[in-house]
Amino acid sequence: MKKLLCITFCLVCFGLSSAFGKSNNEVKKINVASLKGPTSIGLVKMMDDADSIYDFKIYVSPSEIVPLIVSGKVDIANIPANLSSVLYAKTEGKISVININTLGVIYMVGMDGSIKSFNDVKGKTIFITGKGATPEYSLNYLLQKNGLKPEDFRIEYKSEATEIVAALKANPDAVGVLPQPFVTVAVSQIEGLKILMDFTEEWKKCGGEGSLITGVTVVNNEFLKNNKKLVNKYMKDASSSIEYVNSHAKEISSSVEKYGIIKASIAEKAIPFCNLKYIDGKEMKDQLSKYLNTLFVQDPKSVGGNLPDDKFYYQK
Repeated sequence: MKKLLCITFCLVCFGLSSAFGKSNNEVKKINVASLKGPTSIGLVKMMDDADSIYDFKIYVSPSEIVPLIVSGKVDIANIPANLSSVLYAKTEGKISVININTLGVIYMVGMDGSIKSFNDVKGKTIFITGKGATPEYSLNYLLQKNGLKPEDFRIEYKSEATEIVAALKANPDAVGVLPQPFVTVAVSQIEGLKILMDFTEEWKKCGGEGSLITGVTVVNNEFLKNNKKLVNKYMKDASSSIEYVNSHAKEISSSVEKYGIIKASIAEKAIPFCNLKYIDGKEMKDQLSKYLNTLFVQDPKSVGGNLPDDKFYYQK
């Protein structure tokens, strides 16, 4: 009888643990938010894993992810690099950055092949996404370094990259600032459209400190505190996924389409130019801190008013 009661008690406890998705400080599923673009492309191998412990959701805009991070409704999120610092300040240190996942992927495109510099674009309309995020601050920094300012142009912000493609079709004299893979999408859809400038190369020319960084991964610190092994597993899986995607563009392209990111035919062409990288630990801190410092000097608001302290950078 005692043995039967013991077994029953254990089964009840197991049932409660399973119902809440937690056991021994571990969770049944890790809620991961990611953005439609390079950061999600690098993770599709993880999404394809039938036995995955991750629940991925892909969003169009960072503004959709921010409240989820602040409220703790997502455990891990892939977001623009500068936004990670802004959220660290906004949440009073309740998140940490665990890795860089994408380096520079921003390009200027247009029909006029004679454009070789930002001075050549003066007076033109620039269509751009990412207001308050990497594209805007990268553009402003590069304009400043070239002796220009936003007022020298007609800058129109769009909510997503597909809107820029439509705007460029209707305004052939304008230029667009787009990240990969949407550069490849635009060039394939608009005859005569070409890459005019690579922001990563322009960043280097201007002497920008560190690398131009597009995307990073952040974790909710409460989740990290209780599930460090799972966070470390995520980091390992993300590294493997990015490595696989980079070396198997053709094979993985159908999955990129399956998750609604871009068409497989475009993904195969774009992946080699998406600058998907996995960087963590000391190298992550070195590169990201330099990048954030460059933005801070230009505009403190771009990183949340202050540079984050060492606790911001998670190192195993």
